[in-house]
Amino acid sequence: MLNLQVDPWTHLHGGALFNATIKTQLSDFKVFETLSFEPNSSGEHTLIHIEKTGLNTAFVAEALAKFGKLPLRNVSYAGRKDKYAITSQWFGIYHGGKAKTDWLTFEMPGVRIIETVQNERKLRTGAIKSNKFEIVMRDIDTLDQAALLSRIEAIKVRGVPNYYGNQRFGELIKSDGSVILGGNLQLAEKLVNGEEIRNRNKRSMAISALRSWLFNHFVSNRISQLAYQALLDGDALSLSGSNSFFIHAQNDEALLAATTDRLKRGDVLVTAPLWGEGELDSQGQARTFEQSAADEYSQVCDTLVRLQLSQQRRPVLLFVEDFSVQISDNSAVLSFSLPSGCFATSVLREIANVKVGSHAHVITS
Repeated sequence: MLNLQVDPWTHLHGGALFNATIKTQLSDFKVFETLSFEPNSSGEHTLIHIEKTGLNTAFVAEALAKFGKLPLRNVSYAGRKDKYAITSQWFGIYHGGKAKTDWLTFEMPGVRIIETVQNERKLRTGAIKSNKFEIVMRDIDTLDQAALLSRIEAIKVRGVPNYYGNQRFGELIKSDGSVILGGNLQLAEKLVNGEEIRNRNKRSMAISALRSWLFNHFVSNRISQLAYQALLDGDALSLSGSNSFFIHAQNDEALLAATTDRLKRGDVLVTAPLWGEGELDSQGQARTFEQSAADEYSQVCDTLVRLQLSQQRRPVLLFVEDFSVQISDNSAVLSFSLPSGCFATSVLREIANVKVGSHAHVITS
């Protein structure tokens, strides 16, 4: 019987330094979204920059559609943001020839309109350059300032494993702040066992959880089995900030030295597979290494192929930008920026074992 466990994955920096609590209050978790493009100030689409407090993204989108007397399909956003937090993000509104709404008059508890601007194109999912996080960790049990500062410096240099966060696998926060994990993975196990999930939303979450879990397995396996940033012949290396990749060849010493230097600078990144149909993009030694890890969970791989997902790649390591910390008594405020699609919890797990404050209820990715 397949049993997919949440977070059995290898740490890069030696595990947590202490226990702490996050999201004790709304202002303890802030996210600021930066788009991957500059709006051009003209067109049929209105982009609305919103600060929301204690609200999920979909709920705000529904309220905007209702206010503008528009179908919900006319409202888009680049990414979902945490509910139990203060977050700023952009929403896109397509008017479709209707008279433009004065969005600055929109009022909703927990929402503040920062600005509006016109754009020629729809705001699409994933159109995010980065997310900046400000996270307060409270109730730290054994705060060693020197150790914390040393860990942050190490993360700045070496990055963290680019794991999908536990939110992807389903989290229910109990009243005492403890976390029940893996609801989406339980659904994913049903897919692997050939059971049908009729609810489209639940099925989508199960597929996402299954593929993300397998990716985390590949990353954990690589970190535990190989030296940091070790290259294998045939590795698929991505260009930083790009979805394109090239195949590394070990047989050219000059090229190997140059590639190793580019790895150190962060110009290129080693990738691991997001499993699906077709052959692995890696070759040679790297393909053999990845296939061996895949064979450990052949049922999962077969299921993702059956679901007709395509082979893709994602970087093994996540490099954190603008990382800083403010320490006081038994708390610390972390500030850092991450590329789109990366998880703040993957940074936190390299520093602390965190539980969520008792006022938070459900965290969604």
